[in-house]
Amino acid sequence: MKRPTILWADDEIELLAPYTIYLEQKGYEVITTSNGVDAIDLSRQHQPDIVFLDEMMPGLSGLETLTEIKRLLPQVPVVMITKSEEENIMDMAIGEKIADYLIKPVNPSQILLCLKKHLHQREIVGQHAQAGYQQEFQEIASKINSARSIDDFYVIQRELVRWELELTESDSGMIEMLRMQRREAEQLFARFIRQHYEQWFDTRKLPAVKLNDPSTPLMSPDVMRSRVLPLLDDGQRVCLLVFDNLRYDQYKTLQPALSELFDVSCDELYCSILPTATQYARNALFAGLMPTQIGQLFPDLWVDEGDEESKNQHEKELIDNFFRRYRKTYSYGYYKVNESDFGEKVIHRLQSQKNDPAQLQVVVVNFIDMLSHSRTESKMMRELAGDEAAYRSLTLSWFRHSSTYDLLRQIASMGYTLVLTTDHGTTRVDNAVSIIGDKNTNTNLRYKVGKSLSCKSRDVIWVEHPERIGLPAPNLSSTYAFATGNDFFAYPNNFNYYVQYYRNTFQHGGVSMDEMLIPLVTMTPK
Repeated sequence: MKRPTILWADDEIELLAPYTIYLEQKGYEVITTSNGVDAIDLSRQHQPDIVFLDEMMPGLSGLETLTEIKRLLPQVPVVMITKSEEENIMDMAIGEKIADYLIKPVNPSQILLCLKKHLHQREIVGQHAQAGYQQEFQEIASKINSARSIDDFYVIQRELVRWELELTESDSGMIEMLRMQRREAEQLFARFIRQHYEQWFDTRKLPAVKLNDPSTPLMSPDVMRSRVLPLLDDGQRVCLLVFDNLRYDQYKTLQPALSELFDVSCDELYCSILPTATQYARNALFAGLMPTQIGQLFPDLWVDEGDEESKNQHEKELIDNFFRRYRKTYSYGYYKVNESDFGEKVIHRLQSQKNDPAQLQVVVVNFIDMLSHSRTESKMMRELAGDEAAYRSLTLSWFRHSSTYDLLRQIASMGYTLVLTTDHGTTRVDNAVSIIGDKNTNTNLRYKVGKSLSCKSRDVIWVEHPERIGLPAPNLSSTYAFATGNDFFAYPNNFNYYVQYYRNTFQHGGVSMDEMLIPLVTMTPK
């Protein structure tokens, strides 16, 4: 294996011979020079892995040399070594994107630590992450096998996501073992939902649902009443930000960027209702009601599966009705951000409200849902978001450069408390399950609703009495079928075509931890 190469430029380089010998004994190749001109030439010839650069050299100064080396090798870390601690020199060096700086006199330990930080950090982090996960593997396995409540699965989801982020970041070979644990957890979670989901709705009858009942988890219809209303009643201005289709791991990837604007006061998970689809979960979130209750109380605001119109065109009316039911008169704004110019328009509207801001701002951001669908339909997008790690990276890149980030900066500057959540998550599917239904059966890949549904898979969760879980039945004999784990439904006709087309895509509507156990975070502006 090629030894890492160090280029060291210092006008007193002969005095640094002991350092050179020490580093060579540690397995590095060290190239030395006493001036900036030669340092630039040697950078071009040898393309070192790291450069140590004296700030004060005769002729070409350290800062001038730095500029040329960064132009030649922009990705190579350059460490400035200086006797001066003057602030303007450090500002100029940092402005030229030095990786680090050391104050003379330096010692061998400082140099070695600097090399570990800039050349071996990923490897060291990977080793520590791998060792940490190996130590906790049995503990996580025990938690999975002993899970008996939704809170237990919240803990497991947090643990699995934490290790997935750490092991992926460090490029560890342990990631496959983690995926095996995830599959085991998903199997037990599906069994848990099959056993308990219907029971949760015995307490969800009109007119009220008990909150904080340990037998009934916080679910989509509870979010407005339990997490938004109390803040408004406390006199706070609130922004409810709903990212359509946001997984918990995606939220954790966005968290450092969000922390630049907000401090987290409550970071929790809650449970999306089934189906984990926008038509059901987001309407339930805004209405504070289950889908059957929406259909009974406000039939004009519920759109059935077979109808061609948009399934979420009545969200503002549902919010209106929510406030009326609770006899609240809070002023609010409702916005959907589908593209960057929509976000910019929302920012302008908020700016115009600075002297008289609404007490509640509801913002729905559809980009992640659009990303998920475009990834299914576009070969290029599949390449860009090939797996969960790439999907997270793409989400973060979008957020950093989006109007949504600018919108949140505006929200923070106006003193709004931010309640960030989603309607449901997604899961990457890879196993096709053949299902038969009539011509009126819906098209979603993770759940089916219709008459005469038939499927031989034992992993499918069947709901023969939809009203018992708060779902409408398009016909008297309608049943629901929910895919679990990484399964997706395909019809026998053109089965192989649909399998190839949809395998390895991100879908939602079914039963998995990534779809159902989703973030609900309250933040205060910095």
